[in-house]
Amino acid sequence: MNINVYTELTPNPATMKFIVNKLLINGSADYPTKESAEKSPFAKELYKFSFVNGVFFASNFVTITKTEGSEWADVEPIMKEFVKGAVESELKIQLEEEATEANFEGSETEVKIQQILHDYVRPAVEQDGGAISYRSFNEGVVTVELRGSCSGCPSSTVTLKAGIENLLKRMVPEVTEVVSEAL
Repeated sequence: MNINVYTELTPNPATMKFIVNKLLINGSADYPTKESAEKSPFAKELYKFSFVNGVFFASNFVTITKTEGSEWADVEPIMKEFVKGAVESELKIQLEEEATEANFEGSETEVKIQQILHDYVRPAVEQDGGAISYRSFNEGVVTVELRGSCSGCPSSTVTLKAGIENLLKRMVPEVTEVVSEAL
């Protein structure tokens, strides 16, 4: 298979999505630091580039966060070539496959919240090179974790409040607020 790589800007100016014409991973994997990439040969190799400051994989793309002071115009061609070569050589994203089956737990309300996040919010967030994880529901407050390009993105607060919070409030009357847990 001939691997093609194209890029898309994300709402976070420090991150860029490198999309390939092949499924890379079922689910997602986040490696926000060099140390966290120890169990990912692909991410470990990406961190060898001095300008790489974060790596996130989902379905058919890898989102790369660059360091401050580096410019996408300089590093994008290097990253495209590297990603193409890594995918062609089948460099592993994870040494051990993690279970990616959607497994919702908790009260009826919590399961409903998790289902909405999984079915409606997750695909939209992934389009922008990020991921969202449900953390908890307590006294009307839903806590989520934003990863990938969403982590530290200037527009993530708007996404969280105007998008996710409004959707959940409409679909689950028990929800009064959505907050993001810091990594």
